[in-house]
Formats: sequence, structure tokens, C-alpha cells
Amino acid sequence: MTEVKAVKSRPTIKRHNALIERHGEMKTAISNRLAEFKSWGNETDKGVFAELCFCILTPQTKARICDRAIRSLLVGGTLFNGTAEQVGAHLIGVRFPRVKSRYIVEARNDFLCDGHWTLKQRLDRFDNPIEARDWLATNILGLGYKEAGHFLRNIGRGEDLAILDRHVLKNLHRNGVIARVPDSLSKKEYMRIEGLMREFSKTIGIPMAHLDILFWSMETGEIFK
Repeated sequence: MTEVKAVKSRPTIKRHNALIERHGEMKTAISNRLAEFKSWGNETDKGVFAELCFCILTPQTKARICDRAIRSLLVGGTLFNGTAEQVGAHLIGVRFPRVKSRYIVEARNDFLCDGHWTLKQRLDRFDNPIEARDWLATNILGLGYKEAGHFLRNIGRGEDLAILDRHVLKNLHRNGVIARVPDSLSKKEYMRIEGLMREFSKTIGIPMAHLDILFWSMETGEIFK
């Protein structure tokens, strides 16, 4: 097992080494999950849009609840043709369903023009995932930097982006990467912590996308998305 050097204390060294060992145990499962995300690049615009909507639902709501809501919306096509009220009826257990249903309809209006989807085409115009994330977070209601990065990672376009949800922030704090878990994240603070996470990833030899899933699974007990 690789030792992590130049850290502040013996407890931190122990925690880092335990993290590396845990990653070794889960590496294959994590790699397989990331390969599944990459396969989303071959999905239709509708499939990619459904993943976008999943990420719109995630703030303050568990991923499994969001996934269940999207699956319900896909039955009968409500996700693609329903009104905000009709969409909202499927968001059982999702926080702020009225607001998020409106966000979904607004996003659909943005990417569906005269019966033609433009989502993948518009994503393809960006040279790198950071530019794509900036555009999504700026232009799509309901997507901040975390949600935009989550979406891009889930469709195989953002493996080097940090998804700074509460699980990741808590574990960055536990491992001495950040001094405290912030109450909120401005763009500047998000980018600062993402940089620290990227350096930590290099230091312990765990890729960014692996580290995110590893932290998330340690908190939830599963590898999901």
C-alpha cells in the first residue's frame, strides 16, 4: 500500500492510507460505473436530457428519490411533453417540486426547438468540460456548478470535475484537505476547493472521478450516480 507523505499529522496519514486501501478494494467497481457513464455519450438527446433533469432534482434530495421521479416521468413521456404541473405530480419526495418542475420545463424549452433536440449538439461545441460547466451553470435554471459538473460526469464528459456535495465536502474536511465544510459555495470558493481536491487526488494517486464516487459510496453505502 502506498504511503502518503508530507501531511500534517499521524491521524491524517492513517486516514489517507485507509482511503487508498479502500480505493484498492473498490477500484474495479468504480471503473465499471464510470464506463457506464461514458456509454451515455451514445444516448439520444432524450436520454441525455433525462440525466440533466435528474441533476436538476438532486439539490437537497437523495439520489435514489430523484432517480425514481425521473423513471416515473419517462413512463408515458411526461418528461418530454408534460406541463410543469404534470411534471410536478411525479416529483414525490423531491424537495421544492414546484420550482424544480418549472426548471425542467424551462430546460426542455431551451433544448427542444421546432421538434428537434439540440442538447448534445450544443454540448459538442465546447472544447473542454470546464467551459461546458460554466455555460450550463450560467444558463440553465436549477444547475449550479455542482449540478452541472454532476451532469457532465454522468454522461462521460467531466471525469476531472469535482462534484462538491455534502458527502464529498465532509470527506475532504476529514482528510485535512479543507479546514471546514462551508455553509455555501460561491463560484470562487467552488473553484478553490476543486483545485485543492485535484491536488489531493494527485497526492494520493486516486483519480478525481474515482475519489468522488469513493467518498459518496463511503457515506451512502453504495455506488450509484
